[in-house]
Amino acid sequence: MSGNTANKIEIKNFNFYYGNKHVIKDLNLSIRANQITSIFGPANSGATTLLRAMNRLSDLEPSTRSTGQILIDGQDINDPKVNVTDLRRKVGKVFEIPAPLPLSIYDNVTYGLKFLPGKKKQEILDTMEWALKTAALWDEVKDRLHDPALGLSGGQQQRLCVARVLALKPEVIIIDRSCSGLDPISTSKIEESLIKLKKDFTVIISPHNIAQASRVSDRIAFILMGELVEENEALQILKFPKDQRTSDFITGRFG
Repeated sequence: MSGNTANKIEIKNFNFYYGNKHVIKDLNLSIRANQITSIFGPANSGATTLLRAMNRLSDLEPSTRSTGQILIDGQDINDPKVNVTDLRRKVGKVFEIPAPLPLSIYDNVTYGLKFLPGKKKQEILDTMEWALKTAALWDEVKDRLHDPALGLSGGQQQRLCVARVLALKPEVIIIDRSCSGLDPISTSKIEESLIKLKKDFTVIISPHNIAQASRVSDRIAFILMGELVEENEALQILKFPKDQRTSDFITGRFG
């Protein structure tokens, strides 16, 4: 898979702690623009914590602290001058469990747009349609936009959550195991959307299995017990891993 070779995110000597528990250890990783980077590892590897740190959702948890840097376009996201709301708009996140708002399909997608100044109604409508099309949901909901979002299937709800993130036009999209509970057809639709998204966005995923990582990733980073074991082009990691621990995880010897 091709893509921009410029780095969108630079993680430098990053450490993260829950109280006295050291969960990410001196991690260094570059994430390229307009590519899909998979970050994975077994349970308690630190992958989800790292994803949460990228838009400072980890700030919401008590007794956490970090050292080192996460730079997006060269700016340290933990700099006191950084506006966290703006950061989370720039770095959108789709969670493992779909969480649509108890509103209509239309209101779910446009919810964040209403808080942006100067948005005209037609612009909001156009953005809503674009986001739903990009998330591969438009054809299924275009005639029932004012129906409750909670009436959608699980796969549709997850694609709706992708559309809600897209509507704010982030620069980075983080997808955390968002296909883990979905049927194969819904999973396939989300994966097709991800591959299209990288043309305009930098996409970071925590895949729900190795097969998914192989289908969509440009690059893969394998994390174990908070440490980066190795990172490379997807084919290299999956077919020719340099570290035995990576090979053991990919082949199912542990995890």
